[in-house]
Amino acid sequence: MMPKRLLVVALGIALGGCSVGPVYERPEVPVPAQWEVNIQQANDLANTTWWDQFRDPELNRLVQTALQENKNLQIAAARVEEFMGRYGVTRSAQFPQIGANAAGARTRSGESTVTPGTDLTSDLYQVNLGASFELDLWGKLRSATEAARAQLLATEEAKRTVILTLVSQVANSYVLLLDYDKQLAVTKATLQTRSEAVRINGLRFKAGLIGELDYQQAVAEYENAAVQVPLLERLIGQQENAISLLLGRNPGPIKRGVTLDQLALPQPPAGLPSDVLERRPDIRQAEQQLIAANAQIGVAKAAFFPAISLTGFFGGASTDLSDLFNGPSRTWQFAGQLVQPIFTGGALTGQLQAAEAVQQQALFNYQQVIQKAFAEVDDSLIAVSKLRSQLKDEQAQVKALQRYLDLATLRYQNGYSDYLTVVDAERNLYTAQLQYVQDQGTLYTALINLYAALGGGWVNQAEQMTAPSVKSTTPAD
Repeated sequence: MMPKRLLVVALGIALGGCSVGPVYERPEVPVPAQWEVNIQQANDLANTTWWDQFRDPELNRLVQTALQENKNLQIAAARVEEFMGRYGVTRSAQFPQIGANAAGARTRSGESTVTPGTDLTSDLYQVNLGASFELDLWGKLRSATEAARAQLLATEEAKRTVILTLVSQVANSYVLLLDYDKQLAVTKATLQTRSEAVRINGLRFKAGLIGELDYQQAVAEYENAAVQVPLLERLIGQQENAISLLLGRNPGPIKRGVTLDQLALPQPPAGLPSDVLERRPDIRQAEQQLIAANAQIGVAKAAFFPAISLTGFFGGASTDLSDLFNGPSRTWQFAGQLVQPIFTGGALTGQLQAAEAVQQQALFNYQQVIQKAFAEVDDSLIAVSKLRSQLKDEQAQVKALQRYLDLATLRYQNGYSDYLTVVDAERNLYTAQLQYVQDQGTLYTALINLYAALGGGWVNQAEQMTAPSVKSTTPAD
């Protein structure tokens, strides 16, 4: 019974041991009182699947497909599984390691080495149940487990960051594709108008009503618009391939739902600056990395103190297999070992110094990630607010330039102005139309970026839409 009593005492000492590592406390981070631009919104759309608000079923299907099949997301999920295994390995060191072994041997001795009449063969059977346990007096194993768990949680948050980035990338890429479609439509409409101008001016030139200068000017403007068509078609094809890659598919065409003009424009999500600290997975990831680095200091400090380990076995040994488990065959051993570093040439001090420096790096990274998050949110809010105002002005500009073109064409046809006036009016209108379309897409992009910058409950909802192998499996303790 002696080994059992000693083991109980050892476990009591281990559980009552102290920890020499620092206790983690969340650093204080200065939070802006308010955003640069405040947009009031009663319903917080940051906690819903915001891409539904664009009212495009094809966009919804693209997001769903990406969450199911994107390779970067699958890699991130596999990495979580890797750190889950590492956490289990590290945590196991806190518990007794128990194993069993059995052996049997049959030996024949030489006739010249034994007394005549003695059996030349002998048997030996052994069965042992062994255990080893390191007393965690200084919290080294607990600190290592805390660090491993924080690294696991950081990896889980990294996966959620991939989800956040993936959804926003799919939405932005789809909006850009619709933007290229609209630019191509505007260019083709302009090309058709200029083609008609070439035809009419050609007839007038042949009839001697205008000079060749006006005719060649019309041809030049037509060709100027014509070269934009293959350029935009190339951009559309490449954008479709980029979306296919996000979907985890080979390059191919992407089906559209609605046009850029038909996309709904949801309201910006609400949120205070302090909400970002809890919403964004990259901030939570940075904090878990800080917790892990803080715990590693405890591991490094514990290395200065004695390491005490206990080992023992209980079993039986007999020359007869049938007597192996009888009382007289019983064997046991219980031993303890203490290892105390005396001189390491500065190795332990260097390890502690490195751990403290890593903790400082993690702290500065945590602060930097938060500052970057605040800047991204503020930038997106400013972009959404100013682009809305800018689009109103650009819409009025397009309307005015269209009227200017109509009047210039009428004056030219009646001989009150030259053709260069018409060309200038038509060129300005085309440029303004393209700029308006581009800024339409930029407004949607700014709004998508705002959802991504704020984070929110929608990330968790998106995670539930992923493949089963991607869903969270992080332990609760």
